[in-house]
Amino acid sequence: MKPNGVLMVGSVPGASTQEVFTRLTAALPGRLQAIPDGETGERWNYIGWQRERFPPVARLEEYGGIPLPGSGSGLPTFTLEDIKPTAYDEAALSSYTKLKQLRQQNAVPPNVRFLIGLPTPYSVLRGHVKSKLVNAIEPLYEERFAETLDHIVAGIPHDNMVIQWDLCFEMTALECDRGRLNEELHQPYFSSPGGVLQGLVDRVVRMSERIPQDVKLAFHLCYGDYKHKHFVEPQDTSLMVELANALLARETLGPRTEWIHMPVPKGRTDPEYFAPLTGLKLNSSGSKPPYMYLGLVHANDEAGTKKRIETAQAIVPFHFGVATECGLGRTPPEEVDGILQICKEVTTELPEENL
Repeated sequence: MKPNGVLMVGSVPGASTQEVFTRLTAALPGRLQAIPDGETGERWNYIGWQRERFPPVARLEEYGGIPLPGSGSGLPTFTLEDIKPTAYDEAALSSYTKLKQLRQQNAVPPNVRFLIGLPTPYSVLRGHVKSKLVNAIEPLYEERFAETLDHIVAGIPHDNMVIQWDLCFEMTALECDRGRLNEELHQPYFSSPGGVLQGLVDRVVRMSERIPQDVKLAFHLCYGDYKHKHFVEPQDTSLMVELANALLARETLGPRTEWIHMPVPKGRTDPEYFAPLTGLKLNSSGSKPPYMYLGLVHANDEAGTKKRIETAQAIVPFHFGVATECGLGRTPPEEVDGILQICKEVTTELPEENL
């Protein structure tokens, strides 16, 4: 039996949002719960476009920052005015306007919702801000992000969207905690009485509580896509299962989680990679369980994709859809059509209850 449905994680090469919407709809009929706008233009490189939101003295020097003042000057202080608005809300509202137009033209089905992919403030801060200053800036950037969320939920009907949190530096922080990464870029910048996992989940909860409860959430667990490589290769799915279970256990997250996405490296056709998924607690909230998408589709590898599906289906105790490991924004454009064709070939349409 083929998996049901396809998740397009976020970014997709395209000249415009409209092009992405129509391309994905045509390529994946009946397979999309929600459709992203492709994160086109300056948003193509994940969080890179957020660097300018921070004052130069706060930024990492490799990203245009300037050195801290001399040791006798003390650390600089900041106010909300020092942090520019994120503009994620502007992008989302503009894209939703285009999506509505395409629905009116019958170019996008009415039951395909708008996928709004957002990084967590933690990921943006860890990726761009100096370690000595990040704890001072975190509440200010979180306030800017809260403003962003307020604008999004005020401007888009709640049943028309899914907000997907992209958890990249969260995964690498957990790998640091395991001792598998040691670069400062990936080390948690906070201390938490409950440990790294609790501190990370608390931050997701803090932001998600700004989102009304009738807005569906989703989680993309990410190991990075820098130069088409992960920051570190996952040993198996165990750490992702640990994070997913911790998220689903929170009462403000679990009952409204629409899906969870996990990557599957190209070389992992072995049962050991998938085995920890038997411990994933999808039904813990007592409501409709989240759908699972496994990021096992790889370019130019239909045979390998089918093998990964076969192995997963022999292990995991639930139905799942397919996806790529990460967004396609950094994928060579000539490979995208082939990836979409594989996604269509290896899946069937989603049943009504998953739309």
